[in-house]
Amino acid sequence: MASAPQQPQLPLFFNDLMPLNSRDHKNFRTKMIDSAPWLAKAHAIPLTADEFVQAQRDFPIVFSTGENPLPLALMGLNEGVNTFVDAAGKVTEQVYMPAYIRRYPFMLAKLQQDATELSLMFDPTSDAIGEFEEGERLFDDEGNTTDATKRILEFCEQFEQAAQRTQAFLKEVMDADLLMDGEVAIQRQGEDKPFLYRGFKMIDQEKLRELPADKIEAWNKNGLLMLIHAHIYSMELMRNIFARQAQQGTVPQPNAQVEASA
Repeated sequence: MASAPQQPQLPLFFNDLMPLNSRDHKNFRTKMIDSAPWLAKAHAIPLTADEFVQAQRDFPIVFSTGENPLPLALMGLNEGVNTFVDAAGKVTEQVYMPAYIRRYPFMLAKLQQDATELSLMFDPTSDAIGEFEEGERLFDDEGNTTDATKRILEFCEQFEQAAQRTQAFLKEVMDADLLMDGEVAIQRQGEDKPFLYRGFKMIDQEKLRELPADKIEAWNKNGLLMLIHAHIYSMELMRNIFARQAQQGTVPQPNAQVEASA
C-alpha cells in the first residue's frame, strides 16, 4: 500500500525535467490551474516531518518499505485511488495539501551528478507553466528573475531543508529500531473476511514504550516525540479513508485479502 513511489529516473508526478533559464524561458509564465489530472490516481504522497501535525488531521501517515523509508500521506488505501480528487483531477474538498503536491511542477535538482549546487527545474509537460498571455512572468524584459520566480525558488529551498530534517528524524527512528511492518484489518459489515492492508511501515508502540527515559525526554524536548504521536494518532484515519472509498465505490471486491502498493 505504501511503498515509495517507484520511478527509476523521475520523481512522482514529473514526466520530464528541464532547468529554468532566462535564455530559453524569457517569455514563460506560471499560472494557477483548477485541476490536477496527475494527482487523480496518486494515493500515497511523500510528506516531510514538518507537515506531520497538519497532515494528521486529514490523512493516515505511514512509512514506505525498503532500506530508505519515506513518510507518506495516504489519500487512498489502494493503488490508483485518491479519495480527495475526482477523475478530472479537481480537489473535491478543503484538506491539507502536502508540500510535495504544491511544489509541482518545480523542484531543485543537480544538473550533473557531481554538481555541488541545486538548480531550479520544472516539468515542461505541466499546464501550469508556458508561454501564456495570462499568469505571472518568470523573467522580466532584461532577463532578471521576477518576484514570482523568487517565491518559487524560496519554496523549493524550504522543501529541501524540510526533507533534510525528515531524514534526520527517520535516522533517529531507525537507529532506535522503532519501525515495524504495518497491517490494518478493516471488517466491513456483512462481509465474512476483513480487508487486510499491508505493504507499509509504522511505529512499533511497544518498543516506543520500552525506550529509556532519557531518550524519551530528549525526543520530547526536540519535538521528535510529537511527530511520532502525530503518526500514531493519524492511523485512526485508515478507517475513514476506507469509508470514503466505500462511499465512492472504489473498495476492492471482498474476496480474501488486499495487499496494495504504490
